[in-house]
Amino acid sequence: MELFNLRNIILIIVLIVGINYYKSRQEVDVQSLSLPLDTKILAFGDSLTFGYGAPRDKSYPSVLVELLHVSVINEGISGELSAQGLERLPSALERHKPDILILCHGANDILRKQDLVQTKINLDKMVKMAKEKGIYVLIVGVPTFDILNFNVPSFYYEVAKENNIEIEDSSLKKIFDNETTLKSDKVHPNEQGYELMAKSIARILSENYHPSAKSF
Repeated sequence: MELFNLRNIILIIVLIVGINYYKSRQEVDVQSLSLPLDTKILAFGDSLTFGYGAPRDKSYPSVLVELLHVSVINEGISGELSAQGLERLPSALERHKPDILILCHGANDILRKQDLVQTKINLDKMVKMAKEKGIYVLIVGVPTFDILNFNVPSFYYEVAKENNIEIEDSSLKKIFDNETTLKSDKVHPNEQGYELMAKSIARILSENYHPSAKSF
């Protein structure tokens, strides 16, 4: 019995050490993120981009500034549908002339039970509009509740694949699946949730973006 207890204690210690090591590695990864300092990012979307549910300076675009030390413009409008975003994007691209577009849209289409075939068309047009200007695009997949949990709808992956762009599909799923610590309400992250979004997006950009990656 004493041997069994000792074995359990050793296993628990190893597990704790492993978890702490993993967390420390994650922090090192975050600290080592980088983009060219003259990079300009346009974060475009609805309330998930605006930062609803947290202080304005804790939205994911604001946290991205702290992580990547580049210019990040927050063009999120709460309640906006993808069709409205499609109408608004040309002027935003013209005004800001970004190097990178982070497109996080479609949540309100899903909530309001819009035609998701049209949502895909709208997202696809926005992606193509940016790529035609030589802008690197990252799309964020917004999950919807499936049979047992939240999953990102297939049309986000289709848009990403058809346009040969990266998709960030993990952070919002983790936030929506979380009942308390990452959400301010049923459909919006809190400060910790937006930080999780920013870190995931920052990793993808740091690993995949460089000026020559822009499409002309």
